[in-house]
Amino acid sequence: MTTTANERQPEVQKTLRVGTRASALATTQTQQIVDRLIAETGIEVEIVLISTEGDRNLAPLASMGGQGVFVAALREALADGRIDACVHSLKDLPTAADPRLQLAAIPVREDPRDCVVARDGLTLGELPSGSRIGTGSPRRECQLNALGLGVEIVGIRGNVGTRVDKIASGDVDAVVLARAGLARLGRLDDITETIDPIQMLPAPGQGALACECRADDDATARLLGVLDDRDTRAAVTAERSLLATLEAGCSAPVGALAEIAMGDDGDELWLRAVVGDSSGAPTIRLSATGLPEQAAAVGERLAAEMLAEGADAIMASVTS
Repeated sequence: MTTTANERQPEVQKTLRVGTRASALATTQTQQIVDRLIAETGIEVEIVLISTEGDRNLAPLASMGGQGVFVAALREALADGRIDACVHSLKDLPTAADPRLQLAAIPVREDPRDCVVARDGLTLGELPSGSRIGTGSPRRECQLNALGLGVEIVGIRGNVGTRVDKIASGDVDAVVLARAGLARLGRLDDITETIDPIQMLPAPGQGALACECRADDDATARLLGVLDDRDTRAAVTAERSLLATLEAGCSAPVGALAEIAMGDDGDELWLRAVVGDSSGAPTIRLSATGLPEQAAAVGERLAAEMLAEGADAIMASVTS
């Protein structure tokens, strides 16, 4: 007999169906989460591959609306009961909550920084003027141009291997990627430079993963909850709160990084953010501090300060 999602009883379910995109990076990071889940709970898990619009369409993300193109199909499969949980790259997840779903776990974050893969082992500073650097990210483009290196930014899309291969083919001299993706794929040796956040702030949520389940599925939420990391959740909550208050999507020229550090009175959250024009100027860089349990408020406060400095006008000029 066929049952609906509301009739399903997750507490007696024998196999947890976890959905993921079919790319090499998505399946690798999902397998890593599944391995941890099995080790922690002993549950049987089946990985279900789901194609998303962002995988099928290689147009610039901004032209597709940016928000949700890598996660919408997964979330629909979760909501209608075809899968019981899904794993996303958190930076791809829209900041607006979906009332059908809950963010049950945010595991320990991988290194959130951006990195360079370049010909001949070169760093950003060693690339000759006029070198072609590939990226499909307005955030990276604006921060690269702000460095005044005299390089040419080339728009590219595709998975990690496809982008790195453009160096060997001579299409570009270097590409800028998330270090976390290369780490999860076992390709750290490809990196010629890891970029200091003083030069380039990552995307909000970069390096973190998100484990979602249905809002009414408490049993699966408890299973996934063993993977949740408090400090990572606080940091990305601040970053995503800033992004939401700016009303910016995952393809907007916004960088943010929150870190938990020991202060005079205990743990303190430090949030840095940047909003920039694709040319590199104007650029707004500000920071704020607060308690980890006030992460959302810290993000909202810093976003309000950036809006007061004209961040909305800069973002409008980039996306118009």
